[in-house]
Amino acid sequence: MMKIREILAQFSKGEIGIEEAEKLLKLDFLERIGDHTIFDHAREARRGIPEIILGESKPPEIVSEIIRKVMENKRIIIVSRASRSHFDAVVDAIGSEGVKWEERARMIVIDRIGPCAREGLIGILAAGTSDISVAEEARIVAEVMGCQVMTAYDVGIAAFHRFVDPLESMLKNGCDAIVVVAGMEGALASVVSSLSDVPVIGVPTSIGYGMGGRGQAALLSMLQTCSPGLVVVNIDNGVGAGATAALISLRSRRLRSEGSDR
Repeated sequence: MMKIREILAQFSKGEIGIEEAEKLLKLDFLERIGDHTIFDHAREARRGIPEIILGESKPPEIVSEIIRKVMENKRIIIVSRASRSHFDAVVDAIGSEGVKWEERARMIVIDRIGPCAREGLIGILAAGTSDISVAEEARIVAEVMGCQVMTAYDVGIAAFHRFVDPLESMLKNGCDAIVVVAGMEGALASVVSSLSDVPVIGVPTSIGYGMGGRGQAALLSMLQTCSPGLVVVNIDNGVGAGATAALISLRSRRLRSEGSDR
């Protein structure tokens, strides 16, 4: 599917009529893939977030079929919670050009646009080494959306001083939002929020012992924060956190740029 700007440009040049432009701009442009998927081609244009396919629970052959069909009209797709078997099936279906296996994040990134300018800037802090896979999900999504990402991993409050220098660096460099990934009791998110003047997005992870060890303790702790400005996504949802942080950064920088041009 064409991008909205391309459709409007063609219409303004008289290359397509109003009926064709209206058809192409419809928000409910759907395509059925096999007997398992109804794909919304307009979702990326509406949301500004690249298409992300959840690989978990989908057989590799289903994922590769979706990718093969969708890549006829798109140039960037991410598969989250993927396995090496998913990656191999995708390469078999579309070739290896622009296809990358991100092992720590368990993600497949198909990018046939190539390097581009990164306009946004966000930070990501991960409390423990066990939280890195979720932090990497957030990083990859934000980078694909056009953000530069500053990261600091294994900086949890068990050794309180570890996060201070990375946080200070992120704030001094102008990060527009900070993602904090933490399991156990999830306290790092509230501490970072209390010291920051930008939105902080907490990601509780399913790391810990016994009661609450599947992320519930961290989730409830973050939801009950005493620090306004901390928002929370679901357990292990690095994808949602990275996308939200990127949207905040890209929009704020776009508005600042428009303001400076006036």
